[in-house]
Amino acid sequence: MELLAINWAEIGVKAAQFVLSFSIIVVLHELGHFLPARWFKCRVEKFYLFFNPWFSLWKKKIGETEWGIGWIPFGGYVKISGMIDESMDKEQMKQPPKPYEFRAKPAWQRLIIMVGGVVVNLILGFLIYAMMLWHWGDEYVPTNKMTYGIAADSLAESIGLRDGDKVLTIDGKYIDKFRKIPLEVILKDAKSFQVERSGQTVNIPIPADFGSKLIRFKDIGFITPRVPSLVDTVIPKTMADTIGLKKGDIIVGVDSAETFYFDEFRNEIVKKKNKNVSLTILRGSDSLKMNAKISPEGRLGFAGVSEFDVFEKKHIKYSFFESLPGSWNRSIETLENYWLQLKLIFSGKVKTSESLGSVFSIANMFSGQWDWESFWGMTAFFSLVLALMNILPIPALDGGHAMFTIIEMITGRKPNEKVIEYAQMAGMILLLGLMAYALGLDIFRIFK
Repeated sequence: MELLAINWAEIGVKAAQFVLSFSIIVVLHELGHFLPARWFKCRVEKFYLFFNPWFSLWKKKIGETEWGIGWIPFGGYVKISGMIDESMDKEQMKQPPKPYEFRAKPAWQRLIIMVGGVVVNLILGFLIYAMMLWHWGDEYVPTNKMTYGIAADSLAESIGLRDGDKVLTIDGKYIDKFRKIPLEVILKDAKSFQVERSGQTVNIPIPADFGSKLIRFKDIGFITPRVPSLVDTVIPKTMADTIGLKKGDIIVGVDSAETFYFDEFRNEIVKKKNKNVSLTILRGSDSLKMNAKISPEGRLGFAGVSEFDVFEKKHIKYSFFESLPGSWNRSIETLENYWLQLKLIFSGKVKTSESLGSVFSIANMFSGQWDWESFWGMTAFFSLVLALMNILPIPALDGGHAMFTIIEMITGRKPNEKVIEYAQMAGMILLLGLMAYALGLDIFRIFK
C-alpha cells in the first residue's frame, strides 16, 4: 500500500527532467574535450554519455571513434589515446608515444584539452541564464511587499522568529529578494534578523549552529511568505472536491480555531489527521459551514495561492544585450554560493552525511511538474556546479589532470607516468567511494 501512495507520475517527471538535463550538460562537457583533442590531431577512441561497464545500451563506431550510451547515469567520458584516464589502459601506456596520442602533444595543448569541458560548462550556464532573462525576465515579490509577514516553522521559532514577523533586514542589510534570505543565513554566517513585530523593531540573534541545522534538516524554507488561506485549485476526487470547495473560497476556521492564513490552516489540519472537522468558509459575502474528513496525511485536497497571487510583484524585462551582464551576475552568484557550501563542508561546520546526496537527491531537486523555466534554471545551475567541481585539483577530475600539466609547464619536467597512474587510481577510488556513500545515504533516507 505504501508503494501505491507514492506519486509515480511526479517521480517520472523529475526523472525525465534529470536525464534530459544531465544528458545536455554531459554531452556538451565531453564535446569540450573532444573538439580541442581533434583540433590538435589526437585520436579519440570513445565518446560516451553515461558509464558503460560490461555493456552499452547503444554504440556505433564512426571513423576512429566509438560513440555510445552507457547504463550508469553518473556522467560520461571521452577516451583519448595516450591519456591516463578512468579507463586505466596500462598496456597502451607501455608503448612508445605515437604522434596522435595525447601524451605526445605539447603541454599547452594538453592543458586546453583538459580544461575544455569546464570552459564549455561555464559558457553553457552563462548562456542559459542569459536566454532565460531575455525570454522570461526576472519576476519576484520584494521582501518589503509581503504585508502579512512570514510563516515561521519550528526551527525558525526556536531562535525567536514568529508568524507574522516582517523581515526588515539581516545584519542591518535589506534583502530585496526573499528567496535569498536562507542563503544569507546558511552561507554568509548572518548574525541577526531585524523584524517588525506589532509595530516595533525586534532584533533576533541567529545562533552559530543555526545554518548547519537548516542543512541537516533540509529546511531551506524555514520562513515562507505568509498568505491568506485562499483556495486556488481544487484537486479532483479529493475531500475538497467532494465537499464542494471552489477557487476563491477562504477557509477562516477549522473547528474552533481561526485560520485566516494558510500556515494556520495547515497547522490545524495536520493536528486533525484522519479526523472529521468543521470548516468555516468565506465565499464572497457568504459564510458557509462544511464538514470534512482530513486524510491520514493531513491533507484536504487543494492548492493554495502563492505570494505571486497576492502581493505586488516586481518584473524586470531584459533586452538581449541587457541579459548578458544580468547573466554574468547570476552566474557569479551561483558559483560563489556553491563555493561557500563547499567551504562549510570542508570546514566541518556541516557534516558530509547531512549535505551529500546521489542522483536521487539531484533528481528530486527538479520540479514535479514539467516547467521549462524551472528546467532550464536547474540545468544552468548544475552546469556551473559541474564546472566548479571538475576544476578542483583532485586526480581523476579535470582539475587533477590540469594540475599535473601546470606543474610540468612551470618546472619544465613531465611528472612520472607511474605517479600520475597511481594518483588517478586513488582519485577514482575516492570518487567511487563518495558515490557509493552518497547512494547509501539516499537509500537510508528513503527507508527512514
